[in-house]
Amino acid sequence: MSGNAFIAPTVAFGRVLRKHRLAVGLSQEQLGLESGVQRNFISLIETGQNQPTITTIFKLAKALGMKPSNLVAAAEKLLEE
Repeated sequence: MSGNAFIAPTVAFGRVLRKHRLAVGLSQEQLGLESGVQRNFISLIETGQNQPTITTIFKLAKALGMKPSNLVAAAEKLLEE
C-alpha cells in the first residue's frame, strides 16, 4: 500500500466526483438537475459522509459525460498514490 492508504474509499470517490464536476463547470445543484440526484446528497458524497449506490454512480457519470468505470478507476488511482 502507498501514501493515500489511510483515505477511505468514500472520501476518495468524493474527491474524484468533485474534481470532475468542477472540470465540466457544474455546480452541485446543476449536477443534481442533470443526474436526478439531490444536491444535498451530492454534497454528502463529495465530503465522504455518504456513499452512492451503483445506480447513483451511473447517473452521476452520465451527467458528467463519462463512463461510471472511469469515476471508480480514478478513485482507485487516488487511493494508490
